Parts: sequence; structure tokens; C-alpha cells
Amino acid sequence: MCGVVGMFRYGHGEHGIDPNEVLAVRDMMTKRGPDGAGAWFSSDRRVALAHRRLAIIGLGEQGAQPMELHLRCSGASGTLVVTFNGEIYNYRELRRHLEARGHHLRSQTDTEVLLHLYEEYGNEFVDILRGMYAFALFDVRANTMLLARDPLGIKPLYLADDGDTIRLASSARALLQSPSVSNATSDAALASLLVFGNIPEPLTAWSDISTVPSGSTITIQSDGSTSIRRFFSLSEEITRAEQTPAPQSVDELVRDALSDSVNAHMVSDVDVGIFLSAGIDSSAVLGLAAEHRQPLSAVTVGFEEFTGTNFDEVPLARVVANTYGARHSVEVVTRDDFSSSLPTMLSDMDQPSIDGLNSWLVARAAASQGLKVALSGLGGDEFLGGYSTFVTVPTWYHRLKWPASVPRLGRASRRMLTPVLHSYKPKAAGMLEYGDSLAHAWLLRRCVQAPWELPLILGQERAATALAALDIDLILAGAIAPEPQTDVGCIAALEGSLYMRNQLLRDVDWAGMAHSLEIRVPLVDSVTFPVLARALTRAWKPPAGKQSLGRAPTPPLPSAILARSKTGFFVPMAERAVNQPEFSDWRRIPTLAHPKCSWARRWSYVVAGQFGML
Repeated sequence: MCGVVGMFRYGHGEHGIDPNEVLAVRDMMTKRGPDGAGAWFSSDRRVALAHRRLAIIGLGEQGAQPMELHLRCSGASGTLVVTFNGEIYNYRELRRHLEARGHHLRSQTDTEVLLHLYEEYGNEFVDILRGMYAFALFDVRANTMLLARDPLGIKPLYLADDGDTIRLASSARALLQSPSVSNATSDAALASLLVFGNIPEPLTAWSDISTVPSGSTITIQSDGSTSIRRFFSLSEEITRAEQTPAPQSVDELVRDALSDSVNAHMVSDVDVGIFLSAGIDSSAVLGLAAEHRQPLSAVTVGFEEFTGTNFDEVPLARVVANTYGARHSVEVVTRDDFSSSLPTMLSDMDQPSIDGLNSWLVARAAASQGLKVALSGLGGDEFLGGYSTFVTVPTWYHRLKWPASVPRLGRASRRMLTPVLHSYKPKAAGMLEYGDSLAHAWLLRRCVQAPWELPLILGQERAATALAALDIDLILAGAIAPEPQTDVGCIAALEGSLYMRNQLLRDVDWAGMAHSLEIRVPLVDSVTFPVLARALTRAWKPPAGKQSLGRAPTPPLPSAILARSKTGFFVPMAERAVNQPEFSDWRRIPTLAHPKCSWARRWSYVVAGQFGML
């Protein structure tokens, strides 16, 4: 896990890239890579790559980046150069394949494998990678740069183009260190944060910065023109799975697929730990990991305010740790600790989100145990039907779709009910209007604020402009294109593409990197997901998938874990945080100041203010 930087000057000016600018962007990401730093500049100074390194595979100088490769068919110096963030879990198999084809690799790193794969297969070599990654690879001969981001969007990559130079980095905030990148914020992103609780790719909080789309490559030509190739689509995988026969043994399918994924995600030259809660997902990851490696370190965060209540996850986490023989450490967070850490959490947050504070706390706990890598159970709910949305949203939709199809009836109903329900259940006023599709029903269930509430926060004119620029319907359509034919398939595509990718995965990245900790997500794997999707769409009725996950380890999870009601991993101090004096600006907004307003609504406004978006 590292921080990457790239700059490609395609304009016609005489001056090259300023090395000080490159180093300023790079070193803004020192926490992402405290183990080393490097920079490479082309002979004409019009291309630069830089790197901050967190050494996990190929320790020592053999893994230093940017890494160069002299092509076998060319004597040109530094013909290929790459700066790479992430891990390629199948790099050993790919290395053996390359050696069989005559390649000579000098190191035991996955970075070098990327260079040789590009030499062998060109831009399409990403199709055979298994891992989480974001990289920039410059081909000196062709004077082109290849950008790539992993299929499910685990690792970030941001870019800015000022009409003269394309700049890219692993952190959006790091790009702001460049004097050529404006810190002007985006009203479309503001609307998204207030509605979704996050900012969907390719948007960012800043107008000049965008995200390289997940599951895509971008090729930059010498004149600055770009071409995008999408090589993975969550929705396409789901629709493909819907056409396959249901598996004969769901439990066997789940066990085999996830055991393989967990084993692959343990490839490392340093110790690998586990984030452990009292939930099925993280407990199953620990159980499966214990079959492949012993001993393991498990880390649990507890909260002082939950001690002795049903929300305290520590006692059950201890049971799970003992079941699978893990070394177990517990960090109990107090109210004072949380309050004193909050300013640091917000400054570490790379993109606005209403989530991530929990991930920051458990990452801190893991790093305090000396860990550089930890496995998380993220993805189980999205890909195994664990959320209530898999049941409630289809139910709402099938009950309401016929009256919702009556022209103008839904909007009229919402306008009539809003004054009545606003103080109690403000989103409920839109149930008929948003019952016309699964995507709309999912949005209403998931949104923090409904779109029609934004004028009450931003004012009529600004809200209308922001929502028009955001285009929520286009975002929803993109998440389910091509649209799955099963209800669970459609919800999985929405949860995975919009909630998991734009919020959960992004949050574990910045939260882990704040502590120089690599967080791996074996339940979010491009090889495993198509296998799980067969059962998700053809055999399961939620929440059967989570129960299969619980039976996957040997022995299966303790019955107390399987029977426990889902609570989620949340921070009990969050409501108090939003009431701190320095965050009191929301009190001037009547809808947010209402006694029954949720902390999440207020927090979205607070976070927007912290990023200078209001």
C-alpha cells in the first residue's frame, strides 16, 4: 500500500515539470508510505512519476519505486516506468507464467510483474490481475501513460487536467498541493454528500479533481488526449450470473470461493491481522484465515459507553478469537479519547463522508499492535444480501409500482404529505413518488436527505443548480447498467456500486492510510464475486447468504454469532460529536435543528462545512 504521483505535461510550453511540485504532492502522502520515497523524471522533464512506499511485498531495495524496465527488444534506458499502489495477489502465478515465456525478473515483487505483463500483453494485461491496485505506467517509446484502477474500486486514483498538464495522485487532498489545482469545491458534490452521504465517482469535493473510474484504464497520449476502457462492471457480472444455473450446493460454493479468496489475500512478507467485531463477516474471515495461517492477531475496538450492554461486541469477539486460536487485543475507546481524536479524524479524511470514523479507530488499534496489514469483513452485506434493503426495498417497490406509475400522482402526494411528515419521517412523504423503480426505492431507503429537502438547507436556487449538475437518475442508471433482472441482483448492484464503492471502500482506504495500515477486503474480490453472484441471484433469499458465510469456516461460527441480530459497526459518540460547539452552524437550519433530526443528517452538513463546501 503506497502513495503514487504522476504528472504528464502535454502542452507546448518550454518549461518542464517542477520537481518541487512533484515532491510536495508526494510527501503530502507520507503516512501512506513511510518506508521509502522515490521520484523519476523523463529526460525532457515533461513526465514525472513519484512514490511513497509502505513495504509489504518484496521488502528492501528490490521493491523501491518508481520501478523501471528495459524492454528486451529495445536498448532505450528506462523504457517502461511504473508507480504502483496496492497488491497483486496472484503475482506469483503470473511471475511463473512470464518466466515460462522467457522473461527474466530480478525481484520478488508484484510491481516488477506489472512491467513485464505490460511488455507481454500491452494495456489489456489488467484483465488477468487479481488484487487491489491503482497505478500509472509510462511507456517512454510510445510517449503514453497508462492509468489503471482495480475492478471493484478498492484503491483510489485522482486526476486533474489544467489544459497543459495532467496530474494524478492516490489522495485528492495531495493534488491540492499543486498550485495549478484549484481548491474550488463542487456544488454537485455537495448535493451528493447531503443526499448519499458520500460523493460518487468520478466526482470529488473539488471541481478540478476527478476520480479514475473503478474497473477502468485510461491511456494518455502525447497530445493530452485520453481514451477510457472499462474492463469490469459489477452489474454485468450480476446479469451474467442470472443466466447461469443455480449451484447444487450453496454452502460448498461459498466455502470454496471465500476460502480461496482469504488465502489469496494473505500473501505478504509481513504479519497479517484481522479486524474482529461480533458480526458474521469479520468472524468468518478470521475462521477461514485460521485454516491457512497460525497464529493470527485479531483486533477489536470496544466503546466504554457500550460496556455491559447488548451493543458491546467485545465479549462475543473474544469467543470467536478463542474458537480460532487468535491472539486477541481489545482497545476500549472513551468519550474523551473520541472527542480529542475527532479533529485528527477529520483532517485525515481525504474525501467527505458521513462514515469512516469507526474504521479510523480500529485502524489505529491495529497499528498500535505493530500491524501493517489487516483483513476486514467489508463486503459481506453487499454481496451476500445482509442488509435490510434486500428485503424492504423490493417489498416497497412491488406494492407501490402501480399507483406510482400514475402520472404526477407521486409528486402531488409527496408535496401534500411533506408538511405533515417532515418532523417525524421526512423521507416517507416520497414513498409513492419513489416507488416507480427499484433504484428510486433504494435511493429513498438509503439517502441521508431526500433531494426535495435540499432547498431547505441550501436555498432554492443553489439546490436546484447543484441537483441538476449531480443528476441522480443518471448515477442510479449507471450503477445498474445493464439492469439485473432479479430484485436481489439489482439491490446488490446498487449497494456495491454506490454505497460500498463510494463510501465504505473509500473510507477504509483513508482511515487505514492515516495509520500506515493496509486494509484488505477478501469478501470484495473480482474473482470471487462472480461465483457468489450465482448463488445470490439464483438460489438465495436474504439473509440466507450470511448464514452460509457463517457456516463456511471449520468449525462453523459459534451459534451466538449466527443468532445475533445485525447492529452494524457504529460509534456511540457520533451524536455527541455533531453537537460539539465548533460544529454548531447546523443549528441555523430549521430542518437540521429540529429535535427529531438524525445525527447523520446533521453530520453530513458538518462534514461539508469542514471541507469548505458550504
